[in-house]
Amino acid sequence: MTADELVPIELDEDEREVLAHGLTEWGGPARCTEPLAVAMDFGSIAELFEHVVRLRPLVRGGQPLSARDWRRVLVSAEIVFASDVFGSGWDWQSTTGFHDEETIRLLRSLQRKIARAARIHELPAAPEAGPSDPD
Repeated sequence: MTADELVPIELDEDEREVLAHGLTEWGGPARCTEPLAVAMDFGSIAELFEHVVRLRPLVRGGQPLSARDWRRVLVSAEIVFASDVFGSGWDWQSTTGFHDEETIRLLRSLQRKIARAARIHELPAAPEAGPSDPD
């Protein structure tokens, strides 16, 4: 499987919503940094927001994503839910409607499903953006 190969994954409505909120929260209470965006496999904060616009309707619609996009969506939800420094943290329940306990249960289910289907742990790291060549 390649990083760009589309992978369909059967998710229930709550699982899709947690992933969608995991993307949406970056435009709300979450505070992403450039290094964090890169660590989540987005090239920059601007690229993160571009992908949010593209990925959110695909996730909500149950569409297949590339293995790399599944990894991006999952890690985004994990960080934005758990971190009060960078993510929604304490605000998660009030902004998404999902209780912490329910979210953890759903994230564990998502981790299993996505890892099995998209084999996200086997993907190479995204290439690092280096300085551009002025020539």
